[in-house]
Amino acid sequence: MDAFVLGVVSSLLATALTVAGGWLFSMRSRQWPVALLSRLTGLGVRRVFARQHLASSELAVELARARWVRVLAGRGNELTRDGFAAVWEAAGRRLEFVQVLLPDADLGPGSWLSMREEEMRRVDLGFSSGLLAEQVRVNAAYVNEVARHRHAVSLRFYDLPNMHRVIITDKVAYLTIYRQTQHGRNSPCMVARRPGLMYDYALLLFNTAWDHSRPTGGPVNPGSGDLPPSQG
Repeated sequence: MDAFVLGVVSSLLATALTVAGGWLFSMRSRQWPVALLSRLTGLGVRRVFARQHLASSELAVELARARWVRVLAGRGNELTRDGFAAVWEAAGRRLEFVQVLLPDADLGPGSWLSMREEEMRRVDLGFSSGLLAEQVRVNAAYVNEVARHRHAVSLRFYDLPNMHRVIITDKVAYLTIYRQTQHGRNSPCMVARRPGLMYDYALLLFNTAWDHSRPTGGPVNPGSGDLPPSQG
């Protein structure tokens, strides 16, 4: 009997340790210290994804309930994927506006986009010269075509350091910090809620880039004054 009881207790203890270990190392449990520290400091960061692509499903949910959307992308591949289909359909209807910033692919050697391409060529053998610029052009053509049918959609081009991807709604910001040795999809992504310092910082990044961007087919026009209210 004693051996039986000891066996049961040992089994229960092992199960408890397994469950506790799984909890301690689960994604959700690792996030609560981040959220607590963020709340105490006012940063507003609720989650940190180790890789940007891991945030895609959550991002799609946020986009589906947004009032407006702003995007600053280093390449813009996600703009053509399923997660953004609802955005293009809702622009000018449920969504008040959608603003997109992509790198200026027409500046050639010496541009920030070409510098980013050189970084990627050192770690990705498939990155031939001019490939990144061509991918940006394809994604820009896609957004331009959407904008022909949805007047609430606007596209501009920037020539600034290709270091971030920022997607902002009236409630949340997804801020990816690009690593020099990795694709953006494999770089860490922070999720910041409004109000909070990181949300405000993401919005400042976008607004600064927008103010120094050029519209499609036009020259750079700093301070154009056509940006809708930054806090929605």
